[in-house]
Order: sequence, then structure tokens, then C-alpha cells
Amino acid sequence: MNMKYVVDSGGITNWGADAWQQAVTETYFPLDTEYRNRAEFSGSLETWSLGIVGLSKMRCDGILYRRHRRHFLNERDSSILITIPELNEVNFSQGSRTARCGVGGFLVERGDAPYEFWHGKANSLWVLKVSSASVRSRIGSAERIGALIFDATQGVASYFIDTVKTTVAHIDHIGEAAREAAGMHILDMLCLAIRSDERVLDSTVSPIRAAHLQRAEQYIRDHLKDAALRPQSVADACGISLRYLQRLFSDSDQSINSFIRDNRLNRCAEELAVTSSKRSVAEIAYRWGFADQSQFCKHYRARFGVTPTEARRQAVAAASAQD
Repeated sequence: MNMKYVVDSGGITNWGADAWQQAVTETYFPLDTEYRNRAEFSGSLETWSLGIVGLSKMRCDGILYRRHRRHFLNERDSSILITIPELNEVNFSQGSRTARCGVGGFLVERGDAPYEFWHGKANSLWVLKVSSASVRSRIGSAERIGALIFDATQGVASYFIDTVKTTVAHIDHIGEAAREAAGMHILDMLCLAIRSDERVLDSTVSPIRAAHLQRAEQYIRDHLKDAALRPQSVADACGISLRYLQRLFSDSDQSINSFIRDNRLNRCAEELAVTSSKRSVAEIAYRWGFADQSQFCKHYRARFGVTPTEARRQAVAAASAQD
């Protein structure tokens, strides 16, 4: 699905004071807006759906966005925005962090905490919207990456941005299944670019313990499809004792088994939301390491409040409503 919003110079006055704010709210989530020049503001916002990834291209004059706590108090699912500036730098403040991202980099913005985002000059931005759960299932807590700037001039990060732009160049000529596959690929490349940065290590424990924990968590994420994945196999792969591994997870207030199960459930939920998938619920559960179908359904309902079948039905209904 492709949508485009346009506000011409003076359009904020002619079309109503909340025109641009309404457009960004529909595309991302509720935000307050403050214009550098309200009377002459102009902008355009084009959006594309890539399955679990929302992609947009925004061109507009100087503006400031504020995300307040009241905007997300009743939100059930949190999201993350990835902003890639093309013309001028952007500024971002969230919690104790303030960041300035120029051309050649990308910025991570958590949607589950208050923030301010602004640019004083006219700008052109690529913006991705992804669920926090999808990022968490690949690299861990999103709290570690909020307000971080990543260099995208080389390596995987550069490939990630090139993939975003190439996808848009071909998007009008590919079907829904290909778009969803492209969204998955873009998300995977994004997370690969992020997780290689040492700043995403858990800073609440010692650097060595944080490195061990991250390695264990990443091994689990990379082997979720293995039904034989067990705490002992994780410890063996990481070259540490099972007791030490259990203590690492205990310090992070989660058991190893629950970490494995929750990450598997997140990946199942992600795949159930892909409306072009031909796999049955049972096939998806087995694909992500659940050998017992009844236990899978029980855990899924406890985590998400609906059964896997209901989740798939809701995803189909939501996709049909957008058409």
C-alpha cells in the first residue's frame, strides 16, 4: 500500500492547523508539532508498507516534533523509528541523551519514551517504523539503542541504507509477498548494523559479564529454530559453565528458558502477521522450535492475549482494511 500526503506553502493555514500533525500521526504515532514558519510551511510525506516494516520518505521545512507520555500511555505495542537524513542534520533528545545526526548516518528513536526531534532547515528524510518486539527478538532491549547515531558510510550499515533506497525504486513492480520479504530483509540488515556496535552492550553489569550475556542472547536468537536448543547447549557454545550462564540471566531478571520461549513467541507473532505466508499455524510453531502445539497456543495466548489463529485473523482483517 502506498499513500502520499502533501501540504503546500500556506497549506497549514488553508487546510487546518493540524494537517501535517495528522499526517505524521497516521504514519508513525501521535506527536505534537511546532513549525519554524507556520504560515509558509510546506511538506510531502509518502509511505509504503513492507509487511512488518513501515517505510516513508518525508520532505518538509524546519519543524519540531514532541512525543509526550500522554501520547503512548494507552499504546499496547511500542515502535521504533529509524531516521536517515539526506539533506541536513537532524537533532534528537530523549531521556539523558541528546544526538545530532548528519547525512551519512542514521538515528534510532524509541517511541515508548518522551522525546523531541527537530531540524531547523528544510530536509529530506527516509524513516522506517518497526515494532520494538521485532528489534528486541533480534538484538535485545531497545533501551540500549535509543538516541544512538550509527555511521552508515560503510559496512553493513551502508548496505542497509542502499537496500532501503533500492527497494523503493522497485516497489511499484513487485507483489505483496516480495514487499513483505523485502521488509524482513531490511529489518535484518538494520539489526546486523546495530548489534555490531559495542554501545548496545548492557551497561548495568560489568563489561565482561555484559559481553558474555550479549553473546549468549545472540546465540539463542540465531538458533531459535533449533528445537534442541537448551541452556546447556548455549553454555557450551559460549564456552562458559551452565551455572555462570544461569547467573547472567538471573541478574537480568529472566530465566534462560523464558528468554528462549519469549523470543520464539515473538518470531511466531511476526510471521503470523505476514499475510502472504502460506504456512499453517502449526508449521510456524514448529519452524520456530515449538514441538508441542498445545503448549505453543497456551504460551502465545498468555503473552499476546489472543490465540495464534486469532492473531492471524486480525492481521488479515487489518491488511484488508488498508486496501
